Amino acid sequence: MFERFTKEARAVVTGSVEVSTRTGADSVTEEHLLLAMLDQEGTRTAFAFAALGVTDRRASVEAALADARRLGGLSKADMEALAGLGIDVAEIVSKVEEAHGQGALQMGGKSKRWWAGHRPFTPAAKDMLVKSLRIALGRGDRHIGGEHLLLALTARPGVVADVLAEHGATYGSVERVMFGGGSGSGGGDVAKAG
Repeated sequence: MFERFTKEARAVVTGSVEVSTRTGADSVTEEHLLLAMLDQEGTRTAFAFAALGVTDRRASVEAALADARRLGGLSKADMEALAGLGIDVAEIVSKVEEAHGQGALQMGGKSKRWWAGHRPFTPAAKDMLVKSLRIALGRGDRHIGGEHLLLALTARPGVVADVLAEHGATYGSVERVMFGGGSGSGGGDVAKAG
């Protein structure tokens, strides 16, 4: 699959490893992939972020991701489902932090490993990379570019997609900015599938 990656897509993957290393995480997550995309300049994804106003709100994106980590990585859908069962996540987090300190539930904290080296990709990050291949194939593209990676991040339910949507970068809005209109040759159907 990686032989199909463009220079931009490869830079996102290597950049995500650098972000993971810089933050001391044990593995590379979807969040690291997003932050690596946001670090890029002069790329199709940088253009999309600028056109959608995400670039100007990077601090807000990072704050929203930090809030999600503080909540143990729960997405909005997760929190709504728990609220439907009568569980107040904010109250639970507050009590846990009162007993165990600020950020006790935080995901993606500092690594407890003493060695450096290979950082594996989480299953969710791997799934996102596979989804980018499906999106590229669905669009009839023979390569996987940063645009496919960004579309995959917006298409896969979870915290990163929620944060992007809150900042105006949904699958549909990214697709319109990048490809000028509809779902091309089936990309929209691919996004909805698995």
